[in-house]
Amino acid sequence: MNEIIKDFGLILNTTLMYTPPLLFAALGSVFSERSGVVNIGIEGMMTIGAFAGVVGTLFTSNPWLGFLIAGLAGGIFGLLHAFATITCKADQTISGTAINFLAPGFAIFLCRVLYDSTETHSVELSDKMPRFLNGLFQGSSGIFRKGGFLDNVFNTYATAYLAFILVAVVWFVFYKTKFGLRIRAVGEHPKAADTLGINVIRIRYICVILSGVLAGFGGASVTLATVSQYRPSVITGQGFIAIAAVIFGKFKPQGAMLACILFGFCNGIKVFVGSGSVVSPHLISMIPYVVTIVVLILFVGKSHVPAANGKPYEKSR
Repeated sequence: MNEIIKDFGLILNTTLMYTPPLLFAALGSVFSERSGVVNIGIEGMMTIGAFAGVVGTLFTSNPWLGFLIAGLAGGIFGLLHAFATITCKADQTISGTAINFLAPGFAIFLCRVLYDSTETHSVELSDKMPRFLNGLFQGSSGIFRKGGFLDNVFNTYATAYLAFILVAVVWFVFYKTKFGLRIRAVGEHPKAADTLGINVIRIRYICVILSGVLAGFGGASVTLATVSQYRPSVITGQGFIAIAAVIFGKFKPQGAMLACILFGFCNGIKVFVGSGSVVSPHLISMIPYVVTIVVLILFVGKSHVPAANGKPYEKSR
């Protein structure tokens, strides 16, 4: 029984390791989509954030500064997407696809310049994101012992706690502030919002840039916590899973959180089942993506997409 509880704790720990990158990116996607701008460039913004987070940490020896630099890098690409889609009124899907090609390519180019490789150097263990509760559980027996259930579950990186705190903050912004009301109004009825004096263009710019910043945080939470360096394959597919989580969560921060936990749990199962399993690791690696496809098939039609989502706004003359 104790072994079962311990194994379950390890699965939950892995879940809390894989959920934060998805959750940061999903919250960013919620901002963009609810303001009326489709952003499928989340994957590319996560990728540049993953790269910038490592490089920033290697130069400063401070993971928090690296984390902020990652958000800045993602925000720059969010600004590019905003300029293309809001100011130039380019097709939002094509612009997002371009970001998904441009950002990874730019990261590899800078890797070549800085490290003469497609990968960065590894971040020192002492420079990774801290574990706030490391050493808290030091009992000699039961669930409070080191390596026990509670230690396995809660001894995780700071990004996990930050991501869940951010869900509450974003929920508060969306449903308890004037700014959140304006975001929702712009995403549903931009012309009506404009007649009430709301600056539709500015609101959309802020939201798309925020989506890039949060996606950058998501990328950095991979390279500064789960792994210790940037390489081209480090973000593969996670941005698209985050977008699927937003659709599953009905474009709400709390719904996106539950979906991200589900996908993170699937990754936890994948890691746990994959250790010492006779099943092909390639087959096991499919678990999160298969769940994503199933979720989209079952729930995409039930989600209420903001009415103006994907439609360029032209101010009435």
